[in-house]
Amino acid sequence: MTDSLIHDWNLIDSTPPPTPPQLDDETLRDGLQSPSVKTPSLEAMVEILHLMSKLGIESANIGLPGAGPHVEASALRLAQEIVSEDLGIFPNCAARTLQVDIEPIVRIQQATGLRMEASTFIGSSPIRQYAEGWTIEQMIQSTQTAVSFAVENGLEVMMVTEDTTRAHPDTLKALYGTAIACGAKRICVCDTVGHATPDGVRSLVGFVRAFADEEGDDIQVDWHGHRDRGLDLVNTLVAVESGANRIHGTALGIGERVGNTPMDQILVNLKLLGWIKRDLSFLSDYVHKVSKATGVPIPKGYPVIGEDAFRTGTGVHAAAVIKAMDKGDHWLADRVYSGVPAGDFGLRQKIEVGPMSGKSNVVFWLEEHGYEASEERVNRLFEAAKVSREICDEDLLHNLAQ
Repeated sequence: MTDSLIHDWNLIDSTPPPTPPQLDDETLRDGLQSPSVKTPSLEAMVEILHLMSKLGIESANIGLPGAGPHVEASALRLAQEIVSEDLGIFPNCAARTLQVDIEPIVRIQQATGLRMEASTFIGSSPIRQYAEGWTIEQMIQSTQTAVSFAVENGLEVMMVTEDTTRAHPDTLKALYGTAIACGAKRICVCDTVGHATPDGVRSLVGFVRAFADEEGDDIQVDWHGHRDRGLDLVNTLVAVESGANRIHGTALGIGERVGNTPMDQILVNLKLLGWIKRDLSFLSDYVHKVSKATGVPIPKGYPVIGEDAFRTGTGVHAAAVIKAMDKGDHWLADRVYSGVPAGDFGLRQKIEVGPMSGKSNVVFWLEEHGYEASEERVNRLFEAAKVSREICDEDLLHNLAQ
């Protein structure tokens, strides 16, 4: 019955990945590079880490310990929480391709006994090389020294090439090949400045995927995207289709400049596509916690989590939802005027009364709040709504309903 009510064009040419993509949450590291966020308290970071675990997020970046003792202490505390609470999160820490950045990660792993990954990064595009004055020989040597040191000290390594989407293929082969030869088991493709289009992602990730398969058995490929051109989410989905094993994001898309790919929207779309199967009822808690902890407001029209996401005051739209509710069919009510079923994310549809409402909105509101929907009462609220310039305040409606 349900399949016959929605003809889903999205699935006609869609090819699910052979295995569900894993997720790496960068909220507590890359996300905090935004000049507009405040650094969460350590207590808030711990709470966010627990919410990541409840959402089934497999990995999380817990900091760049080489930035100083305060960051090392924070990363250590988060690593200890993962161990003591058995959160099931595989942590990684960012590091430049410098031994001095990797040494604190080694100390954290030794102190906790926790399996950890060093995310060693270096710029790879010609423009970055020119600005920094790097030669390819210097970059290869730096990569070799850093990855070898990390592996020799028991860390797993993800080799991250910054600005991959503007890098030459020969440079990528040289850097990734060196890292893999030194023991890296994962390589990361970065759209650091949000340059890529879906066609570019398809070409680049396909190229890197093929190279990784040639270099060794089970070399994993990650995708890390930014939203400078507003293509972050679609690029991330294309990266999965093109062979990325793990994809990165941050809650609310917080991050440098205009931000990263929003982890919450990644989760929503992966679930709706059927690429992951997990309980996302804590999604709203996760986003609201990060919003509060970082001081980043949630726009009212933000997908799924925003105040207006499942809220309507329009007569025709509300009438369709109300008719579905009257049938006692929550599945139908969640989908008749919504492409995202609210119930799948612990939320619900909400019918408001305002200037674009019909009488059905008023009747629904009255009955939902325990009032008899008499003709006189309905008309009184309906007339007030029609002269209002916005959705009617709840207190006003209650006063009119007396």
